[in-house]
Amino acid sequence: MKYVELNDLHVSLGAKMIEFAGYNMPVLYNNLIQEHLAVRNSVGVFDVSHMGEFMLTGEKALDLIQLVTSNDASKLTDGKVQYSCLPNDKGGIVDDLLVYRKSANEYLLVVNASNIEKDWNWISKHNTFGVEMKNVSDELSLLAVQGPNAIKVIQKLTDTELSSMEYYTFTTGSVADCADVIISNTGYTGAGGFELYVNNKDARKLWDALFEAGKEFNMMPCGLGARDTLRLEKGFCLYGNDINDETSPIEAGLGWITKFTKNFIHSDYHKAIKENGANKKLVGFEMLERGGIPRQHHNIKDAAGNTIGEVTSGTQSPSLSKAIGMGYVAAAFSKPDTEIFIEIRDKAIKAKVVKVPFL
Repeated sequence: MKYVELNDLHVSLGAKMIEFAGYNMPVLYNNLIQEHLAVRNSVGVFDVSHMGEFMLTGEKALDLIQLVTSNDASKLTDGKVQYSCLPNDKGGIVDDLLVYRKSANEYLLVVNASNIEKDWNWISKHNTFGVEMKNVSDELSLLAVQGPNAIKVIQKLTDTELSSMEYYTFTTGSVADCADVIISNTGYTGAGGFELYVNNKDARKLWDALFEAGKEFNMMPCGLGARDTLRLEKGFCLYGNDINDETSPIEAGLGWITKFTKNFIHSDYHKAIKENGANKKLVGFEMLERGGIPRQHHNIKDAAGNTIGEVTSGTQSPSLSKAIGMGYVAAAFSKPDTEIFIEIRDKAIKAKVVKVPFL
């Protein structure tokens, strides 16, 4: 088991801790719905220091990134961030990730905690460009300050003008007298906010300053449970659920990060799916009847009882007060308003396909 820098703090705050991706992580502090709504309506803080960070440096850094990622990183300029994925050589996805361009020869890749070693090995395997790679995952803590009031909280603590920062941009500055903090206008909640990458030695100082500044907004610490319900309401894919080693980004509705203006690993395979049409598609759905909450691996059926797909994510939406989910279905059943049935405890519960995001 690995432990983030602020592990003891989370325990002292009464967080319910679980093993997640090999780390001891807070899943909730008190009440998932309260944490969820705090982020949607005001502001909350997630410790997501389990995420992985790689520094890629050298004249050929972009060439390596272009080969191993699906999006077109040549479009990045200094201070810009890009969502992308690492296609494997079998038609699936090694991981999804963020690409930060610090300079023409220096990039930061942010990967999922469960895939740190796998991603490192995959990128290293294809590094025939002499790019210097450094895994800095254990040196950094990452606090995600999310919600409409996040900007007001952080602005009290920094001279960096946050209101002028566009979505998916970043800068480096001082926050709460902590130097060299990467301030990133990104997040996984769809509620707005910033992610702060800070040296481990300053993590507690930054946490305390944030909560002092956030008192007037009733800022709450939030666990991975609320992070999951928040991202699902916005239709964001979670690796290991909605995308994995066997799913094409085209099938997952991630064509917008899959650019065929360049060659990347196994790009011809995904291009063919795009041109010929996917056999299965990731869709959102909402339950039309009571009968339980859809969960990963529940079967999706048609009116005749034939299995047409499988649920990948599901929850009771705190914002919408109804059960929602995502799953792969045969392409013929992927249009919005299509009637489908989710098999929950051996009963077929009526649902319908809807466009994501759910809100």
